[in-house]
Amino acid sequence: MKNLYTLKKYFVRYKSKLFLGILFIILSNAGSIYIPLIIKNAINSLVEKVSISTLIYYSIEIVAASIFAGFFRYLIRQMIIVVSREIEYDLREDFWQHIQKLPLRYFQNNSTGNVMAHATNDVNAVRSFLGPAVMYSADTFIRLIIVVSVMISLNASLTFYSLLPLPLLSVIVYKIGKLIHEKFTLIQEKFSELTTKAQENFSGIRVIKSYVREENEINEFRKLSKDFLLRNMNMIKIQAYLQPVLFLITGLSVIIVIWLGGIKIIHGSLNLGDLTAFIAYLGILTWPMIAFGWVINMVQQAEASMKRLNKILSEPYEIEDNESTDHLKVDISGEIEFKNVSFQYNENLPYVLNNINLKIPSGTSLAIMGYTGEGKTSLINLIPRLYDCTAGEVLIDGKNVKSIPLKILRTKIGVVQQESFLFSDSIANNISYGLRTFSKDKVINSSKIAHFDKDVETFPNGYETIMGERGITLSGGQKQRACLARAIAIDPKILILDDSFSAVDTNTEEEILKNLKKFMKDRTSIIISHRISTVKDADKIVVLSKGKIIEEGSHEKLISLGGIYADLHYKQLLEKELEELN
Repeated sequence: MKNLYTLKKYFVRYKSKLFLGILFIILSNAGSIYIPLIIKNAINSLVEKVSISTLIYYSIEIVAASIFAGFFRYLIRQMIIVVSREIEYDLREDFWQHIQKLPLRYFQNNSTGNVMAHATNDVNAVRSFLGPAVMYSADTFIRLIIVVSVMISLNASLTFYSLLPLPLLSVIVYKIGKLIHEKFTLIQEKFSELTTKAQENFSGIRVIKSYVREENEINEFRKLSKDFLLRNMNMIKIQAYLQPVLFLITGLSVIIVIWLGGIKIIHGSLNLGDLTAFIAYLGILTWPMIAFGWVINMVQQAEASMKRLNKILSEPYEIEDNESTDHLKVDISGEIEFKNVSFQYNENLPYVLNNINLKIPSGTSLAIMGYTGEGKTSLINLIPRLYDCTAGEVLIDGKNVKSIPLKILRTKIGVVQQESFLFSDSIANNISYGLRTFSKDKVINSSKIAHFDKDVETFPNGYETIMGERGITLSGGQKQRACLARAIAIDPKILILDDSFSAVDTNTEEEILKNLKKFMKDRTSIIISHRISTVKDADKIVVLSKGKIIEEGSHEKLISLGGIYADLHYKQLLEKELEELN
């Protein structure tokens, strides 16, 4: 129960409604428990040759008590079950906000499907505890206290014997509940695997079809689904023992009452009405005992799910504003400096950047080149603090990026990622994604700069055309230009282009660079590319190799050095000549 204890703050938030719910439980039970006393009096009156009018009176009393109990039973659900839905909403909101603030490192180490399973199945299991489990637990506890109190007032010794089987019930419930907890944890783990597999298949459906792997994927999913089924069946088999055991124990109590109560009636120490009331009260206790078993199932499942949720909710943000953040900082000019910067993704992994020292004056352009896997993307990811450097410091306008509020830092930096990502939404909403308020003019102007406007004109609904998931209806070059337009639209002080023209032909690239030249004036620009044609006009070019800057200077200077840059230049010239010959 220690994991469920973390829900305390949510219960406190709705304490007034929960208090009313408990009050309604007491009132509803008072009405229900009064009915056997009416029946007792009616039966005792029958023995004494009661009149028709008296029987009508007792009947009206039973109807009135039932209406009273039913009305408050309705209010119980309106309070406690509604609160459970409100807490579910709060929990899901907190979970979602926490997920949004987690560093990229977390998502690299955890699959999307696993996170989705937490957000759906685990939250729902906890909700079942918050609503039905809490309601039936309180109902069972209150009903047990009131019923036992009334039974003792009728006959203390008979009450004692009738409740003898209950300790056995506690032991059985504890044992079975423990097994349910273990089995449900295994089920949730398998559900995460199943969700991950489904998500990967949906995202990679084009690859699956291209390599004709549909049958293989069906078989793998079937295997996971079968394992999930078997784990569920194992838990259900255990749950199946619980209900019969509860019926058996409550049945034993009824047998004890009939046997001992019958003897007392024979000896005249108990009347028929009291025995009838006793049996009725045991009947009233039967449902709470059954509900108690159901509650145990839900509590154990919620405990397992909350443990999984707490594991995520306890994940540190790593990258966030702190006491060193200068909240008076509301803008940046764009000067960037790397001072002795080294970086590794995890402690057990090698450094991808080693002692980088680099200064980019405000309003200038820097190009970064190098072979694949040399640390180019890792370097630019340190500027908007998608990661923090392991050693050294990254400065903007002479201040450590850690001292600049994250919101200010990232809204002033436009990044076009290496992998183009678009939402399943309209083109206009994708381009305006970083804007606080939608502006059609900015959408159109940024599209023109990205040389994307002509493409949009060919779409059926122009800028209101809905794209498929991840922009699947666009070509690779169109996606890159749409992402470039999105970065331009926010009017950033720093523009970072991470190999963002790789899917664009050279003629279109020239047009984009021509448009960007005017836009990049007075902005700090960083361009990562494998094409010399893309970077040759930059104010400064650096070449990375094995996480270190091994060459830097202008286009002409780097060619004269005869190093990696010159080698790439001559190879690309040769490729261009061969293309022209063909």
